[in-house]
Amino acid sequence: MNSTKGRVLVAMSGGVDSSVAAYLLTQAGYECIGVTMRLFDNSDAGIPVGSTCCSLDDVEDAKDAARRLGIHHYVFNFTDDFKRDVIGRFADAYARGETPNPCIDCNRYLKFGRLYERAKQLGCDFIATGHYVRICRDENRRYLLKKAVDETKDQSYVLYSMTQDELAHTLFPLGELTKKQVREIAAKIGFCNAKKPESQDICFAPDGDYAAAIERYTGKTFPPGRFVSKDGKYIGENKGIIHYTIGQRRGLGISASGRIYVLEKRAETNEVVLGDESELYAGALLARDFNWISRDEPEEGEKIRVSVRTRYRQRETSAYAYVAGFADENKDGRDGNNSGSDNINAVVRVDFDEPVRAVAPGQAVVLYDGDVVVGGGIIAKAIY
Repeated sequence: MNSTKGRVLVAMSGGVDSSVAAYLLTQAGYECIGVTMRLFDNSDAGIPVGSTCCSLDDVEDAKDAARRLGIHHYVFNFTDDFKRDVIGRFADAYARGETPNPCIDCNRYLKFGRLYERAKQLGCDFIATGHYVRICRDENRRYLLKKAVDETKDQSYVLYSMTQDELAHTLFPLGELTKKQVREIAAKIGFCNAKKPESQDICFAPDGDYAAAIERYTGKTFPPGRFVSKDGKYIGENKGIIHYTIGQRRGLGISASGRIYVLEKRAETNEVVLGDESELYAGALLARDFNWISRDEPEEGEKIRVSVRTRYRQRETSAYAYVAGFADENKDGRDGNNSGSDNINAVVRVDFDEPVRAVAPGQAVVLYDGDVVVGGGIIAKAIY
């Protein structure tokens, strides 16, 4: 194929979004190579084939789409990388009492890490995915990450860690489209996945049992501990901190006169703190491993006005954010994009205009200026 715009390595999961992304790029004059990342074997994980993304059925759907488009398709085996950089980090974070989002690490280390490296090895100019998000440049030629036109599908939250170099070599063809339009395009082309339902769960724990997934992959069992009140009063026995998330109410197995919620997880004592819902609302947070996209890192103490999400589909809230100091190292043992060789990382404080419910260490906090992602990091501490 003669290309006028460059060669693109397209991540094709087998879903409708990535298939249509590949179609749009071929129509726009790019030379496309389709690739599906083999992240794990469902049967090895005790998960039925076809129940999640990255299954054997998904690979066949991706191959079918590539055949219809007349492009080459390959399967890359990244199972070791996925175990180490996604499941391993997920398990370690839960063991520390955090509540991580593995989709963020999958994007950071697999799609825009290992796949980006492989694209360069193959002489590709870009990688592309079916994410609903946009890239543009400002008046200073800096790359910006922007929300999708279809805000109900916007995925900018899970891509906050992208660097300027990654943004310069990534294409997001679906950012200007709605999901309805994407399905209509797929149906018109005749893709077999035009009506394929979306995967809603974490791929390696589709039943939602994160604790079982963690024990399955680590080979460890996590001992039970105590439920306590904020002042340390004994309430009952818990099953181990990996079984709980901040804000959880159901499945606690505790009799109480009113509704009680998980307020905190204390890994050092294996305690889960319970309390009233009113105690879930934080006025501020501290974040680590921060990545700035739309601007350079602010001077220490310089406050910037932003809107904030502390969970994926959460309503944004207005806030001030500023660098509040520096940490000697990151808890998860990896450098942030701005940390440098000394592994010194800025600690960013976010002060909310209104208290935010269930701010969970380990989740991401992402800052916005309208449609533009200012930056994001990992929540280290909620401040009440």
